[in-house]
Amino acid sequence: MDYTEGTEELKLRRAKKMMLWFGIVSLGMSFAGLTSAYVVSKERGDWLENLQIPHAFLYSLVVIVVSSVTMEMAKRAVQKEKQSKGLLLLISTFVLGITFVVLQYVGFAEIYNDFGYAFTGATSNISYSFIFLIVVVHISHVIAALISLLVVIYNHFKQQYKNGKSLGIELAATFWHFVDILWIYLFLFFYFVR
Repeated sequence: MDYTEGTEELKLRRAKKMMLWFGIVSLGMSFAGLTSAYVVSKERGDWLENLQIPHAFLYSLVVIVVSSVTMEMAKRAVQKEKQSKGLLLLISTFVLGITFVVLQYVGFAEIYNDFGYAFTGATSNISYSFIFLIVVVHISHVIAALISLLVVIYNHFKQQYKNGKSLGIELAATFWHFVDILWIYLFLFFYFVR
């Protein structure tokens, strides 16, 4: 397929999708670097042997998987111009995203209150400092996805996704699925690489 062919609208769609994928690949490489540093740091003498993962992180995993399902259903409803169903699913996805962020902070509270470790200072440990850092970086991307979701909700409310013009929600859904898959990877990584 020649990417220089087609209407201006088609070229713009391809360009925007390609830019998103370049961003996703670079973000994926950043997290690969962070998790690689985590693995290398496990050789340090002060690395915790019995590293516990907060229960809230597991609950947030369930929430984010459900949010991926609702986001995909929302995208399909919007593309079929089912306005009410699409809006309900978009708002549900947003609420699940907020719930995910709250559960991450509950996980931080578990690490601090139940396990006794802070991000920095006298009660910090390199093991949990890595977890704090990686999770906070992920949360920042979830917040970016939530902002893009708010834009999609606004545009959907203004009925801008009609007559096959659904690029905005397609891009937002792709990014949403990326941050979801990224958390699945991070959770499994933390669980198995202790």
